[in-house]
Amino acid sequence: MAVQQNKVSKSRRNNRRAHDSLTAANPNECPNCGELKRPHHVCAACGHYADREVVAVVDDVDLDEDAA
Repeated sequence: MAVQQNKVSKSRRNNRRAHDSLTAANPNECPNCGELKRPHHVCAACGHYADREVVAVVDDVDLDEDAA
C-alpha cells in the first residue's frame, strides 16, 4: 500500500493543480448566418461549413399530439 513520505501542504498541492482548469471555448462567427459556432465544425443554426451547405436543417418539427 502506498504511504506518503512527507505531508504535502495545501499550497504545494494547489500549485500542482494550477494547470488543470478548463479553458474557455473559442467561438467563431458563421460566415453564412452570423451565429457563433465552434471552429472547424458545421454550424448548428444553418448547417453550413466552408461556404457550402453540408447538413439540411429542418425549421419546424411537426409532432402528433398522440406521440407527445
